Amino acid sequence: MENCLFCKIIDKSIPSDIVYENDNLLAFNDINPEAPVHVLIIPKIHIPTLNDLKKEHVGLLGELVFTAGILAKKLGIDKDGYRTNFNCNDAGGQTVYHIHLHLLGGRHFSWPPG
Repeated sequence: MENCLFCKIIDKSIPSDIVYENDNLLAFNDINPEAPVHVLIIPKIHIPTLNDLKKEHVGLLGELVFTAGILAKKLGIDKDGYRTNFNCNDAGGQTVYHIHLHLLGGRHFSWPPG
């Protein structure tokens, strides 16, 4: 999508602090972190929201979650704990309409969030 911020990061027309990349995914530090570690993990194909997922995306979704675990170890937050989440649509807190998994760590999180 030509106006998608994350698609522009994927094609490198907008710089980002990339922490991981493979053929299917890109992970980079969030520019407005909510924790000492705040990485966004995104698919390289444009899928606007979780509502737009199709059955053929199931493996890709699993790869996003699996990669979060790998990055948690790499970034040293695996032992103390971390949070992962997807936001969906405006009321769910989604601001960029390209699915992305937040990986947050380096501080204590409470439930409910806030």
